[in-house]
Amino acid sequence: MNTPNTPRTPNAASTADRLVESTRELLWERGYTGTSPRAIQQRAGAGQGSMYHHFAGKPELALAAITRTADELGARADGLLTGPGTPLDRITAYLRRERDVLRGCPIGRLTQDPDVMADPALRAPVEQTLGRLRERLAEVLAEGREAGELPPSVDPHDTAATVLAVLQGGYVLARAAGDPAPFDRAITGVLALLGRPPA
Repeated sequence: MNTPNTPRTPNAASTADRLVESTRELLWERGYTGTSPRAIQQRAGAGQGSMYHHFAGKPELALAAITRTADELGARADGLLTGPGTPLDRITAYLRRERDVLRGCPIGRLTQDPDVMADPALRAPVEQTLGRLRERLAEVLAEGREAGELPPSVDPHDTAATVLAVLQGGYVLARAAGDPAPFDRAITGVLALLGRPPA
């Protein structure tokens, strides 16, 4: 594996990147147990030697993949929740953003993977991402309460947990039905509870 002081050639960086991206896709599709080193290598178009040159093994590669997914999800959410518009506009933009609903949330699905949840290192970025998202939603909801968009009785932290639970539950309902409509209804319902009627 490369250390921080080891210079990387463009090809080496490309191979490592392909390995991480392939692991991300396989974790989403198959879970941790179903993601074998051989499957990762085949999808990445990399040999066993290349894989173990960059990563000590499957756990380290899975951690890199989960961390990248968590970072991207967090950055996308931050971009929408700090974007233009009122607090409720920003929450609406976040909840209504384009998603591959039937594939589910790549981070939310990891919470259902017993192998990921049993490993403190793999669990940490999942837990941190959901916690950070809950806190960011609470901040925007607090802004909405201060601006008069939400009533004073709204608790930002409790409501943020509710919004996040509805979002993740919406994925589950949609996947169970094989149809994104239940997800859309769940999002419409939570926005209505926040005082944002359907457009």
